[in-house]
Amino acid sequence: MIITPKILARIVAIIVFGVVLQLSFFSQIALLHVSPDILPALVVSLGLLGGTMTGVVTGFWLGFLVDCLLFEPLGASSLVLLSTGYIAGVFRERFEIHSPLIPPLLCMGLTLLAELGLGILQLLIGFDATVSGLVLRDVLIKGIYAFFLGWPIYLGVRRALRPALIEDPTVRRRRQPTVLGA
Repeated sequence: MIITPKILARIVAIIVFGVVLQLSFFSQIALLHVSPDILPALVVSLGLLGGTMTGVVTGFWLGFLVDCLLFEPLGASSLVLLSTGYIAGVFRERFEIHSPLIPPLLCMGLTLLAELGLGILQLLIGFDATVSGLVLRDVLIKGIYAFFLGWPIYLGVRRALRPALIEDPTVRRRRQPTVLGA
């Protein structure tokens, strides 16, 4: 991905829009008594499209913004989302995305890891919370939500960042006519 000031402004807008959407809309919806968390899927999409550096930086700032807005101890969400963006970026740099199922599957898997990691970090920091078997049920349901929301999030981020993407398969090159005898 080529980062220009306009693309940086788009990335910042994506981050702010994602946080506002999560805190104002998705946190109010409870399907099966669990609210979807779109932020790990958003970081995975940015990491898949931009690489490790984009995934790490956007994951850190997205987590920092969430921690600031929710008045939580700074750093837990940043560390988890930073790691999520790094793993997605490493996947992009080492493997090709051949199947349309790869982005939603990565969103699901990395959301599961992010939710578990955030829960462990919050317990280590000292949040007073009871731990029960329902936590694992909630994490699994959030992973399923991330699978179904991962594809539209990936496509939306891809569309917003299309001018900066280097390997865009929708761009077709014109074939040059072959000249015989030249």
